[in-house]
Order: sequence, then structure tokens, then C-alpha cells
Amino acid sequence: MSKIKLFENKKIRTHWDEKQEKWYFSIVDVAGVLSESIDPQAYWRKLKQRLKEEGNETVTNCHALKMPAADGKMRLTDVADTQQLLRLIQSIPSPKAEPFKQWLAKVGYERLQEMNDPEISLDRARENWKKCCNRREFSTTFEDK
Repeated sequence: MSKIKLFENKKIRTHWDEKQEKWYFSIVDVAGVLSESIDPQAYWRKLKQRLKEEGNETVTNCHALKMPAADGKMRLTDVADTQQLLRLIQSIPSPKAEPFKQWLAKVGYERLQEMNDPEISLDRARENWKKCCNRREFSTTFEDK
């Protein structure tokens, strides 16, 4: 199932793989939006080359899927799953990529804290549960036990 997502009114081609239960995103589309390049294909080719030279395995693990091109034809395009895409975003020097990078750093820091002190993980889970669930449901599920 292929879909088009919008990011700042720009199209990002996506594909849901039911077998693997993963979303795949067109790398060219994401790189184009974040870099604001006038030629996203060329930008991705250059970035891909640079990352390969650095030994970045994310690029090696990316594969191609047929997705609708601007001319309406189905063409192979490099895609990344969510984890790969987040790694690639870290390599794009752009002010638009900076919020993603800051979020990734924050999540990474929090995860390291949780590994060091599992109680932090439990506290965070409780807080998230409170935010998404009815307060009464929370109190009978967690606090009364």
C-alpha cells in the first residue's frame, strides 16, 4: 500500500509493508524537503556516496521500491524504514533537520538514563499512561495495587 504524506506541503512518498509491518519512506523526498535542494536526486546521490565512504551501514541496508514518480510511472526509488530514516536525517546538514536531531538526542539520553536506573523507565511509563488514559482508569490500574 503506497501513500503520499505531506511535510510542510511537500509530498513524501511512503509504502506500508504488511508482511514486515513497517513503513518505508522515499529517501529522495525526505532529503529534498529537509535540504531544500533544487535537485533532490543529485543531493541524495552525493549524500549516499559520502555516507558509503564513511562506512555508514544505513546506506548499504537501504533498498529500492517502485513508487509513483512525478510523471505518473512507477519507478524504483531508494527507501528507508523509520529507523534508517532517522539515522539518515542525522546526516543532513539543514536547519529543518535540527529539530529531529534534537529530539533524537533527547530520546537517546532518556534511554541511557533508563538503562542506568530502570525506575526512571517505570515512572515515564506511568506518566505516559496518565496522559493517554482516563485518570480513573489509571488509578484503578496502577495506584491501587
